[in-house]
Amino acid sequence: MSDQTPILDDMNARSREVFRCVVEGYLETGAPVGSRTLTQSLSEQVSAATIRNVMQDLEQLGLIGSPHISAGRIPTQQGLRMFVDGILEVGDLDGGDRAKIDQTLGSNDDDVGTLLDRVGSALSGVTRGASLVLTPKHEEAPIKHVEFVSLAADRALVVLVFADGHVENRVFTPPPGQTPSSMREATNFINSVAEGRTLSELGGAIAREVKSRRLEIDVLARELIDSGAAMWENKGESTERLIVRGRGNLISDEDHKDLDRIRSLFDDLERKRDIAEFLELTDTGEGVRIFIGSENKLFSLTGSSLVVSPYMNADRKIVGAVGVIGPTRLNYGRIVPIVDYTARLIGKLISDRG
Repeated sequence: MSDQTPILDDMNARSREVFRCVVEGYLETGAPVGSRTLTQSLSEQVSAATIRNVMQDLEQLGLIGSPHISAGRIPTQQGLRMFVDGILEVGDLDGGDRAKIDQTLGSNDDDVGTLLDRVGSALSGVTRGASLVLTPKHEEAPIKHVEFVSLAADRALVVLVFADGHVENRVFTPPPGQTPSSMREATNFINSVAEGRTLSELGGAIAREVKSRRLEIDVLARELIDSGAAMWENKGESTERLIVRGRGNLISDEDHKDLDRIRSLFDDLERKRDIAEFLELTDTGEGVRIFIGSENKLFSLTGSSLVVSPYMNADRKIVGAVGVIGPTRLNYGRIVPIVDYTARLIGKLISDRG
């Protein structure tokens, strides 16, 4: 993102006010702003002709443009960036918005995935945009409990309960001949090793313990332990990490004419493409970032903006991100505190449960 501050510093007070009114008018209505409208908005009384001259200067600077002949003016991507960086006043979080997001927390008995799903839905509802929540990677989260459950002779379930409350159920094919006794023995053995370890750490720990206690473990239980460990180490078993909610808010927005491209964008997101890149958008540290139009290649074809913030665990490590996508005429002053609060709320939730 380029630094537009020198241009802003060189503008006189009248030019700055005309520019600000054009941008704020566009963000409020989505429509081009004309010189006659500006004569009623400016703090000083000037003629429409004078305003048109100022607007021509702003257009030559690449800050505003005309969507068609004889129309008013709208800000360009460069103009929006300069407005966001140099003029935008971020408001306080509205109490009603805060309450709607807080209401999603629900019961402490809910797992983190369920809570984050509800937070994403509330965020899209409050902002009238589409929300993205990148959930923590649970292969790197501490385990609290593991349970084997027999479903049929050739099907079993392993229940993984993580320290943050997240629960995963994974179905696999157990070795033949398993009994309730071998299931219990395998469960007890793995829990004696698993607590506090991550899935990525558990495989090696199990292998070491099985080797040192081989004579203590029943053959059937040992086979089940090996089978279960191999199953959850399978990289193809990774669960959904990117929660996308409120897609309809973006598709139905009148600003977006090319609906096929919008649908393609969200199809990509729902197929989990570019998840790593989404998290990298926040890797510069704590705080909200705004990407306008082509500043982020994920959304360069949609005329959209992304407001995104990372969230951290108790160790101050970035473990996920939350964001809102909407048209470039987003109410940035309102959306920024909403995203910031939501990220902090999720971080506290993850930390408390971790």
